[in-house]
Amino acid sequence: MSTVTKLTTESELPASDEAKEFPCGSKTICVANVNGTFSAMDNVCLHRGGPLGQGMIEGGKVICPWHGWAWDVKTGAAEQNPGVKVAVYPLKIQNGEVLIEI
Repeated sequence: MSTVTKLTTESELPASDEAKEFPCGSKTICVANVNGTFSAMDNVCLHRGGPLGQGMIEGGKVICPWHGWAWDVKTGAAEQNPGVKVAVYPLKIQNGEVLIEI
């Protein structure tokens, strides 16, 4: 069963082509801004546990700062191994609040 939760405010979202980390209950969420489109995914890189929200955006993907694994912001698939995926969550911006469905 999914739950809609306030993640942050619209003013705190990352700038275009940047990623940022946000706490959400027991998880940390990576929000990526790819050309003005926001996506949310688990913040932990499945390769070696790196913090995706501290990475860069290249070619529409979040690049893990530890070992360079690239993650598709829409599907959560790793470029290096498409069978490996991080969870991706729907985001909605409503009245200046950013809501996430987990």
